[in-house]
Amino acid sequence: MKQLSTFLFLLFACQQLQSQLPNGSSRSSVNPYLFPFYHGVASGDPLADRVILWTRITLDIPIDPVSVNWEIATDTSFSNIINNGTVSTDSTRDYTIKVDATGLQQSTWYYYRFIYDTLKSVIGRTRTLPTGAVNNLRFAVASCQDYQDGFYNAHRHLSQRNDIDAVLFLGDYTYESGENVNAVGGRLHEPSSKTIRLSDYRIRQSLYHLDADLQEAHRQYPWICVWDDHETANNSYTIGAKNHGINDGPWYDRKVNGVETYEEWMPIRMPDANDTFRIFRRFTWGGLADLHMIDTRLYDRSKQVTTAQYIPTNDTAILDSTRTMLGPVQLDWLKNNLDSSTAQWQIIGQQVIIAPLIVPAGILGPTPVIINSDQWDGYPFERQKLYDHIQSHNINNVVVLTGDIHTSWANDLPLSNYDSLHRNNSIGVEFVTPSISSGNELPSLVSEPVIYGLAQFVRYVNLTLHGYYILDINTQRTQGDFVYVSDVTTRNYTVSTAPSWYVNSGEKFLRQAGAPAVSQVSYPTLAPVTVQNTSIKNLTDNITTISVHPNPFYDEVLIQFNSQLPEEVTLEVFSSTGKIMTKKSLGITREGLNYATFNGNNFPSGFYMVELKGNSHSVGKAVIKVN
Repeated sequence: MKQLSTFLFLLFACQQLQSQLPNGSSRSSVNPYLFPFYHGVASGDPLADRVILWTRITLDIPIDPVSVNWEIATDTSFSNIINNGTVSTDSTRDYTIKVDATGLQQSTWYYYRFIYDTLKSVIGRTRTLPTGAVNNLRFAVASCQDYQDGFYNAHRHLSQRNDIDAVLFLGDYTYESGENVNAVGGRLHEPSSKTIRLSDYRIRQSLYHLDADLQEAHRQYPWICVWDDHETANNSYTIGAKNHGINDGPWYDRKVNGVETYEEWMPIRMPDANDTFRIFRRFTWGGLADLHMIDTRLYDRSKQVTTAQYIPTNDTAILDSTRTMLGPVQLDWLKNNLDSSTAQWQIIGQQVIIAPLIVPAGILGPTPVIINSDQWDGYPFERQKLYDHIQSHNINNVVVLTGDIHTSWANDLPLSNYDSLHRNNSIGVEFVTPSISSGNELPSLVSEPVIYGLAQFVRYVNLTLHGYYILDINTQRTQGDFVYVSDVTTRNYTVSTAPSWYVNSGEKFLRQAGAPAVSQVSYPTLAPVTVQNTSIKNLTDNITTISVHPNPFYDEVLIQFNSQLPEEVTLEVFSSTGKIMTKKSLGITREGLNYATFNGNNFPSGFYMVELKGNSHSVGKAVIKVN
């Protein structure tokens, strides 16, 4: 028996190692060696004395509530533990765990882990913000990672480089769309329908968080994140979204579901407990830089004027001064931050392109037209209010960081009298990050030469490649270095760089750099990859239940589970007296993640047991029906 256990242990180890290699499994799957912390660990929203630590616990038999220990130390062996404690979670938080670890030293790297019973999570690495004089700062800036569109090769590369201080993620962490039969590598969305209910959003977040490359990028660096539209629905605004139909129920309910799930699953510190939808917040790196993370989506955005591709710049709706992108509360917050900041650089992290993308008169008609009303071009009055404030208050060194559009841009931010020859009269600069994996639609609409011809403030654009950029900041200049992966349709890829662009302190336009910036400081060792657990409770179980939503339930129940190997599986639901209420074959499961549903609308109130039965064993979860 001991020899069999050893054999199975080695077999699963080989399978899990293979899944990390280029020719391994295409779909996310549960690594049994991570039990009960299958979703890995993450950290985020660092301050000078604290940082958010995150994980999720998944037990074979859920305990509600369940308590988990945590530790944060200065070394990978945890011989110098700085802080530790115990935190509880339960089904109301989808068993996610979030700790605001305090009592830390500024500008210090730490290692952290979670412990349940004798079982330890993988080790994560994080750092606090510096205070006082700061000479250098390096971010990786990324966005847009549609799981179905490709592999997260950019995250894998990012997790291995060990020369940045934090990752800034500018939105579209998850996508709300249903299953795409043409998904790359069989990376199908779960659930198969678009996300509307709380249970839908939770299962979707679980799917994304089980991607091994994404887990590694989270494990090695603190992240500072903000949502865009797809975390709720495409082209969302305050009171609706383009991808929200009359049959999807009230928009407010869907918005609440997406936001609640985001708060549960992301390593963020919500800035105002009394303002559920507020995510805009500020981070300070001593006297060098202030980062203002803003929300151009859900907080107070007005509806886009139209879905038409081209809209005249003198359109009555476009010129309506009551329409907002940020809204008065958030805009005043941003203006006050800019006014009160003593930092040299003002970095604004946000979602949609702020530079104007306008086709001049005579090309598509007698008047100029904007290309995309979902961007700041669709809200010119509020953009001008922000620009006017920056000008009138003599705010210098403004650098805008943008996501959303799945393509790479380096722009001057022109004023009406912008001089393209001498690069005069701009308000600042903008760097737009390519997508991690999400598809590129722009090449079918416009070419790079056409963009350069129409918008001479665009210093660089690439419409096809995926990746991220490094933002390197020092007291002399801020530079953006674009990093590309050659392919997202397989796990084989090479890495390339593009021309780098920088803005000097005191200037407001971009110059081309001779080479990518090189870190001027050394970084501590990456968090070790070894899993510390020596005994795995469910090592030989082929089927592992990840989540059951909602619980308690009224009608439909969604079950997310993992199958180490394809197997015929049956779903059965039993009442507390042993009566079979539902029984159906799920067919042959896919290797990796799967999900199943049953409808208990006609069940009486009470306790029920859901069982997934395979060829060799079964797993069960208790659920409660309420009317």
